[in-house]
Amino acid sequence: MNNDALLKQLNLLRQEHRDLDIAIEALALNAPAEQLRLARMKKRKLRLRDEIALIEDQLVPDIIA
Repeated sequence: MNNDALLKQLNLLRQEHRDLDIAIEALALNAPAEQLRLARMKKRKLRLRDEIALIEDQLVPDIIA
């Protein structure tokens, strides 16, 4: 993937991560009985964070000190 494609993917993942954060907060406040759904959303959010980190690593060149 070229840098433009990686940046586009990175932006999409970050947006989804933010959206999930908002949805998790709202669900936790309004529907405390939805523990399974909350757990799945939190798991998805963690996977997104890992994907974001992977793309960021691809975009930043390794610097050997």
